[in-house]
Order: sequence, then structure tokens, then C-alpha cells
Amino acid sequence: MYQTKDTPMKVLGISGSMRAAGNTAILVQEVLNHISEKGIPTEFITLSGKEIKPCLGCEKCKEEKWCINKKDDWSGIAEKMIQADLLIIGSPTYYFDVSGQVKNLIDRTYSLYHDRQLAGRKAVAITICADKGGTRALETLEAFLSTHEYGYLGHIIGRGYLPGDVRSDTVAMGSAKVIADRIVSYFGTLED
Repeated sequence: MYQTKDTPMKVLGISGSMRAAGNTAILVQEVLNHISEKGIPTEFITLSGKEIKPCLGCEKCKEEKWCINKKDDWSGIAEKMIQADLLIIGSPTYYFDVSGQVKNLIDRTYSLYHDRQLAGRKAVAITICADKGGTRALETLEAFLSTHEYGYLGHIIGRGYLPGDVRSDTVAMGSAKVIADRIVSYFGTLED
């Protein structure tokens, strides 16, 4: 089993779509499935049904080293992000950018920035778009990852509108295997 400081390495996949079983979730889980086949522990979180309030801009997190708003689901997700060795973050494209739910999640991680609580981990970004805007949404995810000093292992831009459409995107589905292999190589090979 993969070990780092006696703790199993874990890959956390987050789908930022409000469709719990939509295209973003499908593509994030496709990568996770390939990784877990090699024995690397994975976990999947959907932001669908979660309450993540926006950042208040209060700056109190500079002293607290954590977001002071504890009356929603953000803290539990942030704790899992800190515990993970690698993050796969995915978002649908809404008006040429990430979903509002993903943006709230990202904005609130400002509270983790002061002590660089996410720095040194690895990450992959995934966006889904019906036609246009996936690249612009990807730029937002990449800026988030760069700001928190994640090592970047790549991205996937998938195409799909109705839930399940991304399965017909052979390039994106094939890229899921390529990205998964890259992640497995980073952790070391468990089996041939």
C-alpha cells in the first residue's frame, strides 16, 4: 500500500456540479475508478446538496487560521482537502466559469492560505462544458491550485450538456485513463 508518514495516500475527488450524477461527477469518478483499481485509496465528494456559503471578506480567518463561518458544510470538505495527498477538482461551466458552488468553496479556502495549509499537494482540474467556456473555467481552477501551491498534474475538459453526455466524449473519457495513470505513476506503481 502507498504510505507517507505511516498514513495511506489518498486521492480526493470533488464534483462541483449541482447534478449529483451529472457529467462532472461522471468524469471525476472515472479518474477515481482507474486510480482505485491500482489500490490507491480514493474518496468522492459531490457538492450537490451541500450548503457552502460565500466568503464574507471579514479577514477574521487571518487570526483564526480557519473560516469563522461554521454553520455550513465547508469545514468538513476543507478538512478532507487538507488530509488528501492529491485533489481532483471538477466543475461544470456556467457562463464561461466555474459553478457558484465551486467558487464559494474556492473563496473560502482563503482562510487556509495564510499558513499554506494546502501547499505541497498535487492536483488535477476537470471542467465540463456544453459548447464553450471550458477553458475559461479551467483557468479559474488553475489559479486556485497555483495560489495554494499545488503541484499540477494536468487537466481534462469534457463536453456534455444532458447528464451522461460526457460518456460519448471519447477524448475526455480517454484522458481520464491517461490522467489516472499519471497519478498512479506519481505515487509509484502498485501492480503492472
